[in-house]
Amino acid sequence: MNCLKPTYMKNKTSNLVSSFLTMGLVLLAGYVLAQQQKIQYFRPYDQRGINVFETSKEDSIGFDGLKIRIGANFKQQYQNLSHSNEADVVLALPGTPNEFDQNKLMEIGGGFNLAMANLNLDFQLADGVRVNLVTYLSSRHHSETWVKAGYFQIDKVSFLNSEFMNKLWKNLTLKVGHMEINYGDAHFRRSDGGNGIYNPFVENYLMDAFSTEIGAELYWQRNGLIAMMGITDGEIQGNVTRPDDRSPSVYGKVGFDKNLKENLRVRLTGSFYTTSSSISNTLYSGDRTGSHYYMATEPEFYLSSGVKTATTVSNRFTSGRLNPGFRDAVQSFMINPFVKVGGLEFFGTYEMSTGRASNETSDREYSQYAAEGVYRFAQDRLYIGARYNQASGEESFGDVSVDRTAFAGGWFVTKNILFKVEYVTQKYNDYPSTDIRHNMKLDGFVIEGIVGL
Repeated sequence: MNCLKPTYMKNKTSNLVSSFLTMGLVLLAGYVLAQQQKIQYFRPYDQRGINVFETSKEDSIGFDGLKIRIGANFKQQYQNLSHSNEADVVLALPGTPNEFDQNKLMEIGGGFNLAMANLNLDFQLADGVRVNLVTYLSSRHHSETWVKAGYFQIDKVSFLNSEFMNKLWKNLTLKVGHMEINYGDAHFRRSDGGNGIYNPFVENYLMDAFSTEIGAELYWQRNGLIAMMGITDGEIQGNVTRPDDRSPSVYGKVGFDKNLKENLRVRLTGSFYTTSSSISNTLYSGDRTGSHYYMATEPEFYLSSGVKTATTVSNRFTSGRLNPGFRDAVQSFMINPFVKVGGLEFFGTYEMSTGRASNETSDREYSQYAAEGVYRFAQDRLYIGARYNQASGEESFGDVSVDRTAFAGGWFVTKNILFKVEYVTQKYNDYPSTDIRHNMKLDGFVIEGIVGL
């Protein structure tokens, strides 16, 4: 899915120039496209998309022909994080000119990070039929252009010329294509490349359950009740080799989402995801844009295929995250409550996952929970929030856990422009002294400026 050859930013000066050019292009696009086309059953990329989960079945926009909506997201960060550990010195390639301590953390300080940008294309093809295509123009992991995903969403079937199907489809939605899978609710509130509008904080969860896979999802919604079943190929890309080692992923969700009173909204969902065999399942490693804590918790050098390799922004792009490594088989469950009372909102996550890597014969267990509270005021233009996230699980050397606490605040200058700041502390527990994560700590702040069109 790589569309262009890599064009890497060689130094801080070119990085900064590119950031300003990208921001200028996005703002120019916003000016030119001030009167955006209205797309049916659509989640906006600006402030209006906050706390939107599955798109509703509300038919509020009439169809009057083919429409093309061009949008974008842009994000620029300033980061000032520090990290430390108490790991033993472990020499790699000892006795050679390339000898190095693989547990030595990289020296980091304050500075601007690589700008991220997304291009959002939405097409209204027929009444109740639309296509979504998101392209990562620039991100931490891929500074070249990459397509995220593209899918059909069908909310009406008038093209079938069947009154029976029209009535049946009043409560149904079908999504088909290469898409962000709807496992759990946390992925609706995460940052995705240049799109950080939906996330009140800077980074995503420790165990970031996010992947794009090829398949289909069928939804049923009525009076606040939600049910969904999905099936995909179980991997981030299509492949026809080694069929005996592959099986599809099956997942689903049930729950309800309703305004019980004028200022009270309650949502509660439960989700599952399962695949019995895979060459490279990416439920917890499917983010191709990368962590928003650049270079934090990363070594100065590491071994890659037996070669001493310098750590860079792109080759170590999951800084601060915890990946259980379930690449072969995985069974996961997630429960998400969401309550909004006036300007106060609470979002929670409890997740349990079991699985194994391709070189393992028995399953391991991982779990995580998170709780976040956000208060929005001044007509929702300002907010403050706090989040606690803890993940723990089994490794070959024993049980481990990671704790993260984050405090954030944000200001919507307009519905399209968000400025936010986060202070974070993170601690690694129970890793052996020979592991770089032994008593490792991370703390500091990150500032983000985000544009969403």
